[in-house]
Amino acid sequence: MKTAAITSSNLITVSLLLTLLVFLLGLTGYQTGHLPWSNTRDAGSLAHASVPAAVEPEHLHQAEEIPLPISGLSDRANETALSVPALTPTLTPAAEQSATPAPAPTAEQGTIPAPTPKIKYRAGEDPEFARQSGWPVKGPKPLAGAILPHKRILAFYGNPLSWRMGILGKSSKEDMLQRLKEEVAQWEAADPSLKVQPALHLIAVTAQSTSGKAGKYRMIMPDKIVNQVYGWAKEANALLFIDLQTGHEDIRDLLPRFEWILKNPDVHLGIDPEFNLVKTRAVPGTQIGTFDAEEVNYVTSYLRELVQKYNLPPKVLTVHRFTQRGVTNFREIELNPEIQIVMHMDGWGSPWLKRDSYKSYIVNEPVQYAGFKIFFHNDTKKGDELMTPADMLKLSPKPLYIQYQ
Repeated sequence: MKTAAITSSNLITVSLLLTLLVFLLGLTGYQTGHLPWSNTRDAGSLAHASVPAAVEPEHLHQAEEIPLPISGLSDRANETALSVPALTPTLTPAAEQSATPAPAPTAEQGTIPAPTPKIKYRAGEDPEFARQSGWPVKGPKPLAGAILPHKRILAFYGNPLSWRMGILGKSSKEDMLQRLKEEVAQWEAADPSLKVQPALHLIAVTAQSTSGKAGKYRMIMPDKIVNQVYGWAKEANALLFIDLQTGHEDIRDLLPRFEWILKNPDVHLGIDPEFNLVKTRAVPGTQIGTFDAEEVNYVTSYLRELVQKYNLPPKVLTVHRFTQRGVTNFREIELNPEIQIVMHMDGWGSPWLKRDSYKSYIVNEPVQYAGFKIFFHNDTKKGDELMTPADMLKLSPKPLYIQYQ
């Protein structure tokens, strides 16, 4: 009986132990997350949930939109960022083809624009070099009747007594004036923004290789010749420029000789440093001469008195130049509203050389306005092409006085 009792007791004990073990195993299974309802994740992991690729596009917009914490952006950028969905879907190939492309980033969103290719300028054409050199020059405001900068002057240069000195004496008056008209038309077509004023530029005093009776190495044209060319100019509605190659005569003594013609409102002046050899006494043609700012200031002062005396519109003064010493102390040249000074690039040769001279002696040493000269023969005698209006309009500053010889 005792053995049976013990056995029965033991069986009861084992049964209780087995029941407890089953309960403990069930409790362990709940904690390890293997129950059906354990697939739900906490809200903090939503942003990392993956969307199966099989989801169709129309279902992708059902994801909840939540505000994202944005810092360091503008208000407008924050407004855009707040509508970003919490779930970022992976599109199927079909969805990728039908999706609307995202707009390109704008400068407002911080995109750096592609650098602008640097323009390569030839000598005399770089506008930044011109600006740094002092162009446009801050001169006096043009008075009523001033030609520059409202028009571009186009002049034919020379002397009717010599075919070698320029186009003015190279052919008949009729042919010369017709060609002048054609050149004016070409310039107006090349730059319609600026009206072209024709002109005849007469060498009224020519430098000489012999001293002559006066011992001055210059020849003064008879008044008859000056009046003849002045008549041609009027016929073509053109200006007349009186040009002085002083030789060994002081400009202060020579200039008053031409008051009789300069007192006319359509007559202007040109001076040529190349042939001003008063100081060196060299024979013209053997040495290049010079004018100093002091002499240029005398000329402008004289012309100013004429303007005031005869109640004239402003006079234009052209100063020929193609060397460094051609004009000295350019910063001391005085500007006044009655006179408009053109520093005129007067050299001949290949286009690259002419542009280089323009850069060195006109652009780099600004006075007031710029001029440029074309030699029909000398510029082409080595096989170079003649510079066109389009070529000269690339110069910076653009020349407002163009002369053809």
